[in-house]
Amino acid sequence: MAVTPLSGATHLGSGKIRELYAVPDAQGVERLLLVASDRISAYDHVLQTPIPDKGRVLTQLSLWWFERLADLVPNHVVTADPAEYPAALAEHADELRGRSMLCEKLDMIAVECVARGYLAGSGLAEYRVSGTVCGIPLPPGLLDGSRLPEPIFTPAAKAQVGEHDENIGFGEVVTRVGAERAAKLRDLTLGIYRAAGDIALERGIILADTKFEFGARPDGTLVLADEVLTPDSSRFWPVDGWEPGHAQPSFDKQFVRDWLTSPASGWDPKSDQPPPPLPDEIVERTRDRYIEAYERLTGRTFQ
Repeated sequence: MAVTPLSGATHLGSGKIRELYAVPDAQGVERLLLVASDRISAYDHVLQTPIPDKGRVLTQLSLWWFERLADLVPNHVVTADPAEYPAALAEHADELRGRSMLCEKLDMIAVECVARGYLAGSGLAEYRVSGTVCGIPLPPGLLDGSRLPEPIFTPAAKAQVGEHDENIGFGEVVTRVGAERAAKLRDLTLGIYRAAGDIALERGIILADTKFEFGARPDGTLVLADEVLTPDSSRFWPVDGWEPGHAQPSFDKQFVRDWLTSPASGWDPKSDQPPPPLPDEIVERTRDRYIEAYERLTGRTFQ
């Protein structure tokens, strides 16, 4: 779902999932409006088939986490209540409700700040070749899904839509943003990861890894931005299903990935063809998984 255009707002661009707008508030300060669609991506493609309510789940879960982490790091949310949005957006209140956030405009830092506490994904692939993740040496003998001795900071260079983020070493972050800011990004990322991991574990969920985006205010303050700790940006695993040695069950779009790579889809991820539409069953199971993650983490019933 793309809500383009919005009268009274300037459309700045589209990400895989979100639409971004600029809109002045009542004092004339430019704000950003982030609107989460129901689009879903896999293998660097935005799929034809949306997942109903996905944008609302992502937005409501991000807002819940922003509240929980407020003592650790400021965030960019001004308000998520359309009644408090600039008057120019009033006619769009119904379509924006539950899936949008009015946010500060920040100087965004072009580094994906990734924290890993378990071995999976691109980290697992690198480890199998070199025994490292983003150049960080790890003990021998770790398996798919193994818990790491301690969480590690494994940043990535943010890619354009349709391209892979590229893992980079800490030295490259220093080159891009300076030593002081790089150290601050690393410490914030690992601190937030540990705090969120403890909260998730209390609810029977392992936070295997996650990625954060930060921006800077004019005074240099680092601010947590974009979405945070959702199934789109994090690997969530049920504690009772965790068993290193193979891929773990997860609260994300694994149903979509599995179907796309199965004979049933008839699609080759290495081809230059777009993925086919998703079957109704895969859509429903994926929606249920996102909602289950939201409800287990927050303790709330998704409305």
